[in-house]
Amino acid sequence: MSDFAERARADLDECDISLRAAARTMHIDPGHLSRVLSGKRPPTPHLAEALDGLVGAEGALADLAATLNEDDRGRIARSVAEPARVDLGTVHALADVLAAQRRLDDTLPATAMLSGTSAQWETVERLARDARGPHADALREVAAEWVQFVGWLHAEARNDADAVRWLTEAQDRADDVGSGELAAQAANFKGYLARRQGRPRAIVRWFSAAYYTPGAAPLQRVGDAVQAAHGYALLGERDTARRLLGEASDLADAAADTEAPGTAYWLSPTFSRMGMGLVHLALDEHAEAAANLRAGLDGLPLEQRCAEWSREYRDALEEARAA
Repeated sequence: MSDFAERARADLDECDISLRAAARTMHIDPGHLSRVLSGKRPPTPHLAEALDGLVGAEGALADLAATLNEDDRGRIARSVAEPARVDLGTVHALADVLAAQRRLDDTLPATAMLSGTSAQWETVERLARDARGPHADALREVAAEWVQFVGWLHAEARNDADAVRWLTEAQDRADDVGSGELAAQAANFKGYLARRQGRPRAIVRWFSAAYYTPGAAPLQRVGDAVQAAHGYALLGERDTARRLLGEASDLADAAADTEAPGTAYWLSPTFSRMGMGLVHLALDEHAEAAANLRAGLDGLPLEQRCAEWSREYRDALEEARAA
């Protein structure tokens, strides 16, 4: 995605538009835009289209964001033919493809993405299984995250048995590559599925597991504490729910200057306000629920506000306002 970053920076400079001005105009986080423009994060389709319109690129930026460059295509093709010789460029290219797919999930329904993402996974799995050399471990970490993402898509699509199977595999692979962040996120996604199923004890079990996973990122732990609190609130254990909310608040202060891990790129200091809203709603504290849900939803990047996964928070806000 470096071609996109270079062209976007050049176009912004030519138009005399600063990074902060661009972020303000497009209603996105300046930090996220900075990472995209430095080539550290791939652009979402929405962001690419917004930047394209801002600088008058007439589709050039959107086209660059939608495709891998020729070098990346060649690297991946060579690695597929000779997986024992996988190089670091291939690992980075596949990580970029996965990151782009994860952000596409913010604009497309999971059912529309499952087939293509699963087909991509088959190629990645074959490479990860046969890879040798100094970059094999990095490729296996990308593969572990890919398993997790397929599990998430199944959870979103309510293919519950498949979701549990994939997410259990994702936890095992996260342990194999030694990633606490991936392990915690897989448990978090199981908690999300339990919430969709209306199983409060399972909500507590899986979000607590994520909360206490060694190596989880600070912003992950904030969200997991909040969502475990929601499970306790649904069970009528109000004191425990409030205790966990307090822990989450303390953690949020400590995590304010930290960056979300790539596997949970959507996390921000305001993201967990939506989860707090669910807790207050379960405690029948409707004004607090509405305030937190509104703040969390308003803090989402524009492309995420109508994402499939955000529907439960939008529905919860309507319920809190109607009560």
